[in-house]
Amino acid sequence: MKKQKKYKDHSFSSKSDPYWYKDAIIYEVHVRAFYDSDGNGIGDFSGLTQKLDYLKDLGITAIWLLPFYPSPLRDDGYDIADYYNVHPDYGTLQDFKLLLNEAHQKGIRIIIELCLNHTSDQHPWFLKARHSKKGSKWRNFYVWNDSVEKYREARIIFKDFESSNWSWDPVAEAYYWHRFYSHQPDLNYHNPAVQKAILKVVHFWFDQGVDGMRLDAIPYLFEREGTNCENLPETHHFLKKLRAYVDENFTDKMLLAEANQWPEDAAQYFGDGDEAHMAYHFPLMPRLFLSLRMEDSYPIIDILQQTPSIPDSCQWGMFLRNHDELTLEMVTDEERDYMYQVYAKDPNQRINLGIRRRLAPLMRDDRREMELMNVLLVSLPGTAILYYGDEIGMGDNYYLGDRNGVRTPMQWNSDINAGFSRSNPQQLYLPVIIDPEYHYLAVNVQNQQRNSSSFLWWIKRLIAITKRNLAFSRGSIIFLNTKNPKLLAFIREYQEEKILVIANLAKSSQFVQLDLTGYAGTTPVEIFSGNKFPPIREEPYTLTLGPHDYYWFQILEKSNVSSEDFLKIIPTFIHKNTKKSFVNSEEGKKIEEIFLSYIERWTDMTPKKRGKGSITILEHFPLGTSYLSPSDIILLKITYQDGTSRIIFLPVILVLGDEAQAIIQEIPQYVITRFISDEREGILCESYFDRKFRENALSILARRKMFRGLNGTFRITIDRKYRNLLKQQLTEMTPLLHSGKGLCHFIISTNGLSLKVYRTLEEGINPAIDIIRYLNEETSFQNCPVHAGSIQYKQPSGESYIVGIIQDIPEKISNGINLSEDAVTNFYNTILSKRDDMIISNITPEELLRQKADPPVIAKDIITPFCLHMMDILGRRTGEMHLALASSHGNPGFDPEPFSLLYQRSLYQAFQSQIRMSCRNLSSFPEEIPKEHHSAVKEFVAYESDFIHEIHPIIKKKISTLKTRIHGDYHLGNILFSGKDLIMVNFEGDPTKSITERRLKYCPLRDVSGMIWSMYYTAYSIFSQVTQIRPEDTPFLKPWVDFWVSCVVTSFLSAYLVTVGKAEFIPDNTSDLDLLLRIYTLERAVSKVDYMRIIRPDRIHIAMEVALGILNRRISVENLIQCD
Repeated sequence: MKKQKKYKDHSFSSKSDPYWYKDAIIYEVHVRAFYDSDGNGIGDFSGLTQKLDYLKDLGITAIWLLPFYPSPLRDDGYDIADYYNVHPDYGTLQDFKLLLNEAHQKGIRIIIELCLNHTSDQHPWFLKARHSKKGSKWRNFYVWNDSVEKYREARIIFKDFESSNWSWDPVAEAYYWHRFYSHQPDLNYHNPAVQKAILKVVHFWFDQGVDGMRLDAIPYLFEREGTNCENLPETHHFLKKLRAYVDENFTDKMLLAEANQWPEDAAQYFGDGDEAHMAYHFPLMPRLFLSLRMEDSYPIIDILQQTPSIPDSCQWGMFLRNHDELTLEMVTDEERDYMYQVYAKDPNQRINLGIRRRLAPLMRDDRREMELMNVLLVSLPGTAILYYGDEIGMGDNYYLGDRNGVRTPMQWNSDINAGFSRSNPQQLYLPVIIDPEYHYLAVNVQNQQRNSSSFLWWIKRLIAITKRNLAFSRGSIIFLNTKNPKLLAFIREYQEEKILVIANLAKSSQFVQLDLTGYAGTTPVEIFSGNKFPPIREEPYTLTLGPHDYYWFQILEKSNVSSEDFLKIIPTFIHKNTKKSFVNSEEGKKIEEIFLSYIERWTDMTPKKRGKGSITILEHFPLGTSYLSPSDIILLKITYQDGTSRIIFLPVILVLGDEAQAIIQEIPQYVITRFISDEREGILCESYFDRKFRENALSILARRKMFRGLNGTFRITIDRKYRNLLKQQLTEMTPLLHSGKGLCHFIISTNGLSLKVYRTLEEGINPAIDIIRYLNEETSFQNCPVHAGSIQYKQPSGESYIVGIIQDIPEKISNGINLSEDAVTNFYNTILSKRDDMIISNITPEELLRQKADPPVIAKDIITPFCLHMMDILGRRTGEMHLALASSHGNPGFDPEPFSLLYQRSLYQAFQSQIRMSCRNLSSFPEEIPKEHHSAVKEFVAYESDFIHEIHPIIKKKISTLKTRIHGDYHLGNILFSGKDLIMVNFEGDPTKSITERRLKYCPLRDVSGMIWSMYYTAYSIFSQVTQIRPEDTPFLKPWVDFWVSCVVTSFLSAYLVTVGKAEFIPDNTSDLDLLLRIYTLERAVSKVDYMRIIRPDRIHIAMEVALGILNRRISVENLIQCD
């Protein structure tokens, strides 16, 4: 037979993927239970086709359809009466083909059932067999005998319903063999004609385009006297024949064996990779439930350790529940009795050798237990299979009889019949669930879609994360000794991917100490949140877990495989003359080069390419001891080829012994060099991490006004009201470290005082001191730090440099970035949860923006009032800051200055030069930019002329505005939230510019534009994170990014303009105001692209997307929308 493809497989035709089933997420559903499209009370193919978008959004990649063939339906369709058609209740064969085609177009594969072992007693084959003569062709299609004495060792599977595997047929006047119900006679596979007929059936359905077949009851195909008639060699011979036939005639098809057997027997159905592609792991499934109630990981570990290895091309099927009972065939009698006691005390809940209940009732509707079980489902080796309705925690009705209690209609919404059907409720094939705890009015898809914290949304995220990590589907598993049976821990590894899984099976909090020595030096990243945990070291790794808690950690590759290897790749400094300081020794030139090498490793300290620099040690001051080792302050002068120079403030410490090993493992970025002398060996490090150094720093502030170095003087100036405070509270201060990005480090004491130490020292007046003192002393503006003092370094020649500043900053609860990231994350989750309502109502962000002053109620619901309120406060405080900075009269450093055409021309020249330089730097695709971002770079560079065109109008006419002192680096990261109000901090200005540039005057709208850019960047950055977890949300969510920005910018900008009123620095002409906002925002956007190229090339694509978003969307003061 030749394969004749009738329907093109749009999603899978371009690339063959023979192992697609290994990475699949399979969704099991009965056609009649999902959605009724024609109102007859029974689900159908058309209804399922209509709901494919829901399944695609859920994240599943394959649908397993329960039997849909013509059938008397005495066993839910497993009693097939015709292999070549579909049951009329579900539609037509053409309807099935349409479903198949639509599913493939959406990237979803279709797996169907094939009941190989038996047919219905209404099948034409059996009807012919019972009317045919004994020994004839048709009679031999089934297994007959004159008595019930044959095959007595075969067990009776459905003991609740059948007393024998033989039933008498009065027409044939003989007994026929059946392993299941008496209305399901077994086919006779000893007959070659039967095998041929089944191969024709397989060919027919694969030729239609189905992707996989579940082979029902596969262990029972053959019978032989003297055996239990299960797992016979003849069965495997036929399965090999079937597999060979499929491989010869089709590609990318999958066979899934249903063999409810112990692991060693079930594994035989893989053969040598030449039988089934997949098989269910039946023994593991009940042991997941057993371990949960016993609070003991042993049953899971034990059964998996008993599981033989399988061929690489094969895969286990993992499931929690299905259309049958929670089968307890593959447990011991004692385990079965325990399971009945804890999961099914009511005998009505039991059937055959199992429990007829859904997952949620089995878990007592405990959200944590349901999450934990699903985490284990996708974490353990195999392909996860979800049962329909379990993603919303559907209940059951075991009073319906047989296993119908877990086969009730899908609950879509709170309408009649749970939104499943428009029919009279009495027409439904089964009634919907009305148990109070699981009533469809409360438990339904619509309710949970609207709640981003619902179980459905959690399942969607779980699926999305699982699909991104191939270690779950393809990786090896290594169990870890937790020394606590209540905890299960293992590592999944696939290629370079390593995932640590820890699960607490107990209903009480637990802690664990794991031996992760083999991963020492790596950093665990919690996959759900993306948060980094402390690095793994040689000693046991300690974690605490709440009741039924779990962790997924991605183990990032360690930068250094061992302390020894790390010491080989960093420089080594040998100090021979220990009577002299290493700074003044004969090897001084060597240590200078080592310092230069270390500084160049910090790319964020060298934002501009100035050519190769030369270095000299300018100053050396012993600070004290720590770790019984010397701690020094060193000033280095770097002179560049372009003639510029800068001074680096570098506190260093010599660390020895075990502490050195710990630093190498945990914070290697602070290590400068390996240090060897006659007396000791260790590492020389930057000392900010050292608590003793920070304590010494605070102590010096409180007790010393001046101290001398080798060549200059350090002078500490403390404002009068803080001098006694520092001395009195010194013993109560707890110095904490907060690292800045290259520019500075903060040493923060618990009483609110902050010492900011600059890495790069520049001659001249520090803008932060200048502006803060002006605001403190000459204005009433209170939303900034209070200046408390400074540390100055002065050389004999007279040059002075600010080393650090001391500020009194109110204790913060959060900062602007955290608040905004939380707000936009909540916004995206809300938008996604309301997706269906918006699609139905045809609500788009563009439509909401057009409605401006009167958006519909839904627009007011999706952005929290708190977010808009905070943006309103930010706008007002920004306006107040600018009014204060523009209020100077008689202070040359702060007096406002007017714009001029000449100045506007210089702005244009500077901006267009920056645009051209940025595009030139990018067009060569520098090696630091990841290749996956090259297409975005190409697109960005193509807009060079568009950017320049947009700024050109500034040279056409004079704009009436003023230049004043401004913040200079105004963005959400420089806003603190005290719980009551906002505080503006970090008035140093743009760290990429010189101190002279940072003290220049600019239009205050430059600050405003910087904040607007920051809002854009936050929105696009979180959008990138959200869609990285679920890429399928990208097309829907993308238009809403600009909507959020528009709303928050409106709130911010409206409040700002109201606050500043008719201030002279605001142009009278609205078009001029729009022009300045646009030019400054574009300038900020382009400069940040160049900044990201150097500092964070891995995120340059976001900066470019923001720049293009700003370019293509105008901010107009006249068209500000009102969202509050």
